[in-house]
Amino acid sequence: MVFGVFLHRSDSIYDDSPAEQYQFPRQYLGRVEPCIGDWIVYLEPSKVRESRGYFAIARVQQVIADPKAPGMHLALIEPGSYLEFANPVPFRDRAGPVERGLLNAEGKLSGRAQSAVRSISSLDFNRILELGLEERETIIPRQGDSVPLPGFAEGQAPFIFEQPRERVASLTTRTVRDRVFRRVVLRAYGERCAVTGMKLINGGGRAEVEAAHIRPVEQDGPDIVNNGIALSGTAHWMFDRGLITLEDDLEIRISRHVNDRESIENFINRTRRAMPPPRLGDRPHPAFLQWHRDNLFKV
Repeated sequence: MVFGVFLHRSDSIYDDSPAEQYQFPRQYLGRVEPCIGDWIVYLEPSKVRESRGYFAIARVQQVIADPKAPGMHLALIEPGSYLEFANPVPFRDRAGPVERGLLNAEGKLSGRAQSAVRSISSLDFNRILELGLEERETIIPRQGDSVPLPGFAEGQAPFIFEQPRERVASLTTRTVRDRVFRRVVLRAYGERCAVTGMKLINGGGRAEVEAAHIRPVEQDGPDIVNNGIALSGTAHWMFDRGLITLEDDLEIRISRHVNDRESIENFINRTRRAMPPPRLGDRPHPAFLQWHRDNLFKV
């Protein structure tokens, strides 16, 4: 088993869904198969506008021939393994490519950098993981949210490079994933409640906003930014109980079952639409919004 790098862009011609599957042509089969049962890191090409660089990790569960596309294969992602980085990692840092294994004997970028699928050393994988999950928050988390990530506690030694699989496996725990999910969603929304439009920081420096799953984890909702939305405590409570929901264009709908509609109408922002994150790729996915309307919203 080996670590790998999978190139991905949101406007890809391939049938990709990073948390579920990665489509690739037969020519890459020999590179993908060794990754089965192990972890890969997703990389958005530098030529993509506002590229996130290395932006997530996932574990490859199996590889199959794509039943819908002759000559194509699918790397199926282990459910619950996909995790976006709280800090997207640029392709280069001050020392050059973060993926040092791309340098040739002369210290220049080799042709491997053009490969859509490639292996990566445990040292490089570990470096990217550490940078992607490094604590950089300037806004202190809400009370009860400040659970340190394994390997990143203040004063703790950096990752032990010989044990990257054991370290990365710890990121599948619910406590850690909730912590990282919160950071990813709040970063996308600028710590601002999408329903009220307010950005409140309490006296302790904590952001009074929460990261809500649109499709709950208990209902197989993934920990991806497109399945998340930043909400104040009250808005989160109403959203989880189906008293409000969102249309695909983010129009806010209020349930007929609320007992004080006027107050809720005054509570939401004047546009009557949830305020989206600036980056188009971070916005709620229509499939998750549809699930919320069909399964949680009280019509």
